[in-house]
Amino acid sequence: MLHGDEEVVYGDAGYQGIAKRPEMAGKSTEFRVATRPGKRRALPDTPDGSPQDLIETAKAHVRAKVEHPFRVIKHQFGFQKTHLRGLAKNRFKINVLAALTNLFLARRRLLATA
Repeated sequence: MLHGDEEVVYGDAGYQGIAKRPEMAGKSTEFRVATRPGKRRALPDTPDGSPQDLIETAKAHVRAKVEHPFRVIKHQFGFQKTHLRGLAKNRFKINVLAALTNLFLARRRLLATA
């Protein structure tokens, strides 16, 4: 789901090796893909391993901010599966859910100012 103008792309461990794929050849995109959990647990508890663990933690923080709205859409609003209603109706529903998610995530700040 890349449009081609990205400078940096964050991904989970399932995207390891994406920079080597043929469709990414010649692109200047920097990929920051998470280390697989087993490799992360195996990092040494030494001065060499600690910075790598901090880098992985920073990647996880970025991904968490991106994934949180999808959790709200799926769990708070129950949008688990797309029904065969047509592309226009599904696009409209996802746009409405995205707007509601923004309100849901900002509800505390909105209520505090009221």
